[in-house]
Amino acid sequence: MNPPPGLNKLKRQRTLLKWYDGNGRNMPWRSRIPQTPNSYHVLLSEAMLQQTQVATVIDYFNRFITAFPTVHDLADADEQQVLKLWEGLGYYRRARNLHACAKMIVDQHDGIVPNTVDALLKLPGVGRYTAGAIASIAYGVAAPILDGNVVRVLSRWFAITDSTDDKHVKEQLWQLAEQLVPTQRAGDFNQAMMDLGAMICTPKSPACLTCPMAKMCSAYDQGIAETLPKRTPRTKPTTVTHHVVSIERKGQYLFTQRPASGLWSNMWQMPTLEESNEKELVLQVKSQLGLDVSDLQKVQNFKHQTTHRTITFTHWHAGEVSGRLKSGVGQWRKLDQLEDLPLANPQSKVVTFLIKKDLA
Repeated sequence: MNPPPGLNKLKRQRTLLKWYDGNGRNMPWRSRIPQTPNSYHVLLSEAMLQQTQVATVIDYFNRFITAFPTVHDLADADEQQVLKLWEGLGYYRRARNLHACAKMIVDQHDGIVPNTVDALLKLPGVGRYTAGAIASIAYGVAAPILDGNVVRVLSRWFAITDSTDDKHVKEQLWQLAEQLVPTQRAGDFNQAMMDLGAMICTPKSPACLTCPMAKMCSAYDQGIAETLPKRTPRTKPTTVTHHVVSIERKGQYLFTQRPASGLWSNMWQMPTLEESNEKELVLQVKSQLGLDVSDLQKVQNFKHQTTHRTITFTHWHAGEVSGRLKSGVGQWRKLDQLEDLPLANPQSKVVTFLIKKDLA
């Protein structure tokens, strides 16, 4: 791809880096010259930042580096411990991939995070963006990145009016990012692009009048900045219902572990059944767990949104329970003794509700 008219590569680099030096966000995983970035911290932060806001990530990042100061510590950890620390951050496949990354880095790279895009792409869960971010931020490699912020910035700079979901447009954006990233301070430039998108070139009401790049922005010049980027309408999420049954015996509640594959794999939950009515709940609890439950009370409903599904949770509390729990299908726990059981957000809501409502 030839440079587009108005690329102004050097001017964009200098202007953006000057702004970043005075205005870039301070984050615990970031290092500024002359400090050398910690490649493990960069890997950890990039895994957490996928589909999650910076403000949310900071506490989790600090928690992780306290529990796992080095990549060796993370590699040696039990998966349940990793999932428990990740609890509440969502998209738990990221935690499993991060754990697998640490193991591969220790086993195949002598405990050193790879320093090339090609090697990084071979790590579990590391795609083109993450590989470019780690290579540039941790090692100064002139590798491009393209996340939501950068897509928005580039779309406006070059007034790209086609849908950025189109694969050809997406590749055009990758090529622009590659042309713009400098050989010196590549990591700072990439972080500056993300910061500009997060702080100035925002999705709604962009602060064009205070933007250091306004004179080089075609969308601003044309008065169309707020209309970009264009997106293809997304398919409406599938709606499903999950029924959670809280079963208490002698002050302890029953928790079961989810399957090793699928949504929230290997995490723990109160018995949860999909697409069931009250009569079927009783039968399924008996069939799956060996317990007889009765006097079910519907105590709350709430919704949980995943990428492709809207899940309505109906929480039932069993007033009566008898029978013997089948061997190996669950654990009885007090609600204040769940430190080692990773729970997905909806299950944490159920536990919190029980504690607050004094049903526990």
